[in-house]
Amino acid sequence: MNKRRKLVIALSAGALAAPFASIAQQQSRIFRVGILATDSLETRRPTVEILIRTMHELGYVEGKNIVFEARYANGDTARLSALATELAGLNLDVIVVPNGLATQAAARATEQAKRTIPIVFAGWANPVGSGLVASLARPGGHVTGMTNITVELTGKQLQLLKEAFPKISQVAVFVDSTTSAAAAYWGEVERAAKALGLQTLSLEMRGVDDMERSVASLRNWRADSMLVLNTPINQNNRRLLVQIAERTRLPAMYGNDQYSNIGGLISYGSDDKVRWQKSATFVDKILKGAKPADLPIEQPTTFELVINLKTAKALGLSLPNSIMLQANKVIE
Repeated sequence: MNKRRKLVIALSAGALAAPFASIAQQQSRIFRVGILATDSLETRRPTVEILIRTMHELGYVEGKNIVFEARYANGDTARLSALATELAGLNLDVIVVPNGLATQAAARATEQAKRTIPIVFAGWANPVGSGLVASLARPGGHVTGMTNITVELTGKQLQLLKEAFPKISQVAVFVDSTTSAAAAYWGEVERAAKALGLQTLSLEMRGVDDMERSVASLRNWRADSMLVLNTPINQNNRRLLVQIAERTRLPAMYGNDQYSNIGGLISYGSDDKVRWQKSATFVDKILKGAKPADLPIEQPTTFELVINLKTAKALGLSLPNSIMLQANKVIE
């Protein structure tokens, strides 16, 4: 074998060995995934478990090739900044968040730490409007994930509430005034209310105290129904909001099934479980080398109408067949 042939064989062997060495290195590496949530471990557990289970199905085993670092604000959004800073100081490969509030906190913390840790959100009403991403098709930065299109669904929620209870005329709307999408939400509410012939009262929520005070406002205004928008502060305090509807005995519409599962009367929104499954696939792609800037933000295609018939009976309410036939899930 001449020297030239030997050199070609040697180069070929080196070229083949390099990819295998890279694969072996990736397989032996332990990835670190952060989770930053505005609510508590108790309320966030079901979706986090979906994330972990889906990652397992994609080949990741906790403690073997992946580790999760979770931080929970327990409904106290003032704690988000400190928790995000704590996560940004760790050697993380990606941070997963449930909503826009947590996304923005994580983005600020990574910027202050001068680190571009990829961020994947599992549900955000207004990612483009926030300025953190350039467009849904090409995010352009280190943030991507799934929208929950809750703003766009607001009109449909009001329409379903009116269909379920045709006699309602005065709807109290629980608005999270801290969210960047507050104006967009209210615009959708006013448009739909006008078309349906409904009067609306805006109850601005900034925390638990506002929610407690809302009971007097509901009675003074003589509200005959409630619409609870699916925003971070409302979501963090969903149990309290369900209790307020029970105390005032008003029919209420909520933004996802997490309300209905704990006693909320009716909910309509994108499937939270599907969004967290999809978020896991985003994480998987990023861990395999994809850049968030090149991963288009996806929108949900699966929506659920959930009716808690047990609550309806407790409140002495009956729902028409037209609504019952549309339900994807009935809790009895």
